[in-house]
Amino acid sequence: MKKAFKNIAEMIHQSDPKACFAVEFWDGDAIRFGDVSRATLRLKTKNAARSIIGKGFLGFGESYMEGDLDIENDMQELFRLGLAIDFDEYRLPFWQKFRFFILSLLNRDTLRRSPKNISYHYDLGDEFYALYLDKTMTYSCAYFKRPDDSLEQAQLNKYEHIARKLILKPNESLLDIGCGWGGMLIYAAKKYGITGVGNTISQNQYEYANRKIKELGLQDQIEVLYQDYRHLSGKFDKVVSIGMFEHVGKKFIPAFIQKVSDLLKTGGLGLLHTIGKDTPSPSDPWIFKYIFPGGYLPALHEITREMGKIGFSILDVENLWLHYAKTLEKWAENHEQNVEKVRELFDEAFVRRWRLFLNISIAGFKFGESRLFQILFSNGLNNALPTTRSHVYHE
Repeated sequence: MKKAFKNIAEMIHQSDPKACFAVEFWDGDAIRFGDVSRATLRLKTKNAARSIIGKGFLGFGESYMEGDLDIENDMQELFRLGLAIDFDEYRLPFWQKFRFFILSLLNRDTLRRSPKNISYHYDLGDEFYALYLDKTMTYSCAYFKRPDDSLEQAQLNKYEHIARKLILKPNESLLDIGCGWGGMLIYAAKKYGITGVGNTISQNQYEYANRKIKELGLQDQIEVLYQDYRHLSGKFDKVVSIGMFEHVGKKFIPAFIQKVSDLLKTGGLGLLHTIGKDTPSPSDPWIFKYIFPGGYLPALHEITREMGKIGFSILDVENLWLHYAKTLEKWAENHEQNVEKVRELFDEAFVRRWRLFLNISIAGFKFGESRLFQILFSNGLNNALPTTRSHVYHE
């Protein structure tokens, strides 16, 4: 096993000769490159080494949650080095890939399975999410117009950015597919005077959003339904979906796009805000198993191809990947500041699971394949739309 780790370390060194890192073993033996290690992987048990060699990042994540390994100094640096050599593709044996394929089939986002997949992640309790989200309870990429924007300000910036792209106007009807805790609907109702409907299949989000809407006196303008997107009905002037498409699943991309087409008026504008990739690649088994069962990060062309088939006119694509990295950094800081409260709500394994999730996600945007796309489209050609983006970027 040590030999395998030495081979991996040598590959990392060859890919980045200036990298300073170390691997320390359970018996005191160590591999070191550079004078002062920026990232140290400490394998506390032989089982941890065996699990990583046998299962790749899935084994790494499980060993970290169990406390069988630690990461000292810069966690991001360690993940950067792992991504540089595409560690999981290098290490994951065929039988593990096949096992993940079966797991993916069992967790497909069917009407029956989707509520379970969503509940697993989003129904951990509002108390938990409030510990690291901002006051708007927004759980998606923020938009940092200025380096010193607070997390809350950046989330409000994001809502404004989307509202301008959609050219929201008073009394227009807005559908928010997968509306989370209701932040976009509330913002659009208060500032732009829209009427709107959102949906979620998280019981926590449904109850929180409607309670907040009632507290703000907006119940005559907006409401949130506890309903799968496939059961939505009506016709809307504008449609938005923010951070929900990642839960649709590869198989159901065409069905989602078709549903949006059915719900959006001819010539109406829609905006899809989603994590994605430049080119298709397999889902991460650890993320899939422990964080987002049923999740799939689509390649950009997998989305735009289906939009083109259905007759959507794609107007704009913006990639906000570094904004999501910064958003995640803010969440990770909040997680660590509230770590004792998280531990009280759950346990040490959960604390480590969430720390790993947030940090590997940061690394994915900074150094890996993760992107954040905002895709603006119209339902058919609309020649009455502005010919420049000045309405989006004016102050």
